[in-house]
Amino acid sequence: MALVRVTVLLLVAAVTSTSGLAGEVHVAVAANFAAPMKSLATAFERESGHRAIISLGATGQLAAQIRQGAPYGVLLSADAAIPRKLASEGYALAETQRTYAIGRLVLWSRDANYVDAKGDVLRRGDFRRVAIANPKLAPYGAAATQTMSALGLLDKLRSKIIEGANINQAFQFVASGNAELGFVAMSQVMQEARLQSGSAWIVPANLYEPIRQDVILLAKG
Repeated sequence: MALVRVTVLLLVAAVTSTSGLAGEVHVAVAANFAAPMKSLATAFERESGHRAIISLGATGQLAAQIRQGAPYGVLLSADAAIPRKLASEGYALAETQRTYAIGRLVLWSRDANYVDAKGDVLRRGDFRRVAIANPKLAPYGAAATQTMSALGLLDKLRSKIIEGANINQAFQFVASGNAELGFVAMSQVMQEARLQSGSAWIVPANLYEPIRQDVILLAKG
């Protein structure tokens, strides 16, 4: 977390460093990083006197907003590909791209006795719905479909899948009971390697492509 803190705060500070006056910077943040970013934003304001205004969403949605002129100064992506693409299109500064986190996928239920330690609940299939983020917009959604495909279960479970616009909405589907379980980000349900509630299976990293999350300074910054 220390490296994450330094990397993110340095890039956010770069946007507001041209003036000695207190200012604001708009930060586009992948939904899975919402809780850590709130802590970082508080630290940034305390240490710099500047304010970070956070906009959350699926990385694909945020990229679309950036292309349409949204006033973001920094992007904290849920992958590495989108920042690279934005840089190639002139919307971001390629030399500022840095990895700030490696995402981990978790199958989670709010029921403490529902998800087993090996994820066999997926094979049983005795549930109505499994929530994922939109795989076309959110890297965690893509990782979820890759996992089910690697397990040979994607076709079997396709009719049970409910998609959220981003990973936060997928989490809310499970938290509200609209889905019995769902694929979410580890940062949403675990702190210091400890599950905060419910039951979970940490999906083996070899079942999906690495979720390398990069931060980049945008041209508007």
